[in-house]
Amino acid sequence: MVARIYRPARSAMQSGKGKVDNWILELAPEVRRTAEPLMGWTSSSNTDQQVRLVFDNRAEAETYAQRNGIPYEVVADPVIRMQRKSYSDNFRWGRPDNWTH
Repeated sequence: MVARIYRPARSAMQSGKGKVDNWILELAPEVRRTAEPLMGWTSSSNTDQQVRLVFDNRAEAETYAQRNGIPYEVVADPVIRMQRKSYSDNFRWGRPDNWTH
């Protein structure tokens, strides 16, 4: 049972930077999920994969995993690329593509 410590990506519906400083510790599933024959729902006998702990910083998450003897791996932060956008560029003279309504 290896835990994964990572910082979640922002939602597509979120433009601000709220709740992006949290770190999450999730346990990897040990048992493969199976389809239930009657309804077709996927399920597993392992309930550890439902555990999702939220920490304020990476050090707290690592300390928790070490204190409880949980092997873990830290996933690096994704690279954030900022795109410069300006409303006035929509009406700029000589823009590369045509402006349509």
